[in-house]
Amino acid sequence: MGGEVTVFIIRRLMQSAVVVFALTLVVFFSINIIGNPVDILIDPECDQECYRKAMENFGLDRPIHEQYFVFLENAVQGDFGDSFLNKIPATELIVERLPASLELAIFAMLITLVIGIPAGMWSGLRPESPSGKLIMGGSIVGFSLPGFWVGLMLIIIFSVELDLLPSTGRGETVEVLGIRISLLTLNGLSHLVLPAITLSLYHTALIMRLTRAGVREVVLVDFIKFAHAKGLAARRVVFVHVLKNILIPVVTVLGLEFGGLLAYGVVTETIFAWPGMGKLLIDSINILDRPVVVAYVMFIVLLFITINLLVDILYSVLDPRVRIEGMGK
Repeated sequence: MGGEVTVFIIRRLMQSAVVVFALTLVVFFSINIIGNPVDILIDPECDQECYRKAMENFGLDRPIHEQYFVFLENAVQGDFGDSFLNKIPATELIVERLPASLELAIFAMLITLVIGIPAGMWSGLRPESPSGKLIMGGSIVGFSLPGFWVGLMLIIIFSVELDLLPSTGRGETVEVLGIRISLLTLNGLSHLVLPAITLSLYHTALIMRLTRAGVREVVLVDFIKFAHAKGLAARRVVFVHVLKNILIPVVTVLGLEFGGLLAYGVVTETIFAWPGMGKLLIDSINILDRPVVVAYVMFIVLLFITINLLVDILYSVLDPRVRIEGMGK
């Protein structure tokens, strides 16, 4: 089994390398055809010579294909260039903002897990009960409401009208191993609640419906009926047999959704002025700070590739029937 896992991982890494190379082409050329950052960054009164020097300083005076090869050579070493505005490496800016985005994504995922799986299981086991129907109705609402509207409504209700929770910023943080964390302070936690709820709403609704569908399918399988016939406690049947058999699709979606929470929290971070990667991306797009935008996109690409690999490997742990060599084909 160990050899099969190794071959599978090597094969997936080779496939991932091809995907990353293809995406560098798409990302680099798509970003570079949108405007000229020099027009935004230099003084409006700058003359032609000043403009030429600015283009040269940013490396934008070279032909586009030369710029790409320089970019590719540096990217292999983890260098995506210096931010046009901040004059520091783009990767350093991403790493600096990563803890805030990661903290928000983890808290949102905890909300999704704590609410989504139990509510989905309850609705799947009691589909005709009023509570089961209410849960499914709530999941439809969660799918339908746009995140920016939910965020604004939460701010109006809990920050403006009730004055219970702060609406912007990260709040008080503490440093742990050189990383600033707001989860460990009451003030920081209060700042985290509203953006985490906003970010988790859609994902919670998705997990509810996925869990419910899995439960409805599994409870009709013969081995579940046999477990009941043997006189096993209902709790044991649910938490051992049913839960274990719905975990594979749930784990798949959770892995991808966590990547989505981390990558696509742009709207949420902007609404709540959360100092994460999403807000950095919006700020960088506004001034055409290409190195930061490219570094962010490539980070997200590598993130999803890594998550997909880990989820595939986890398959074989949750279900021995899933063969590693089969997944690699």
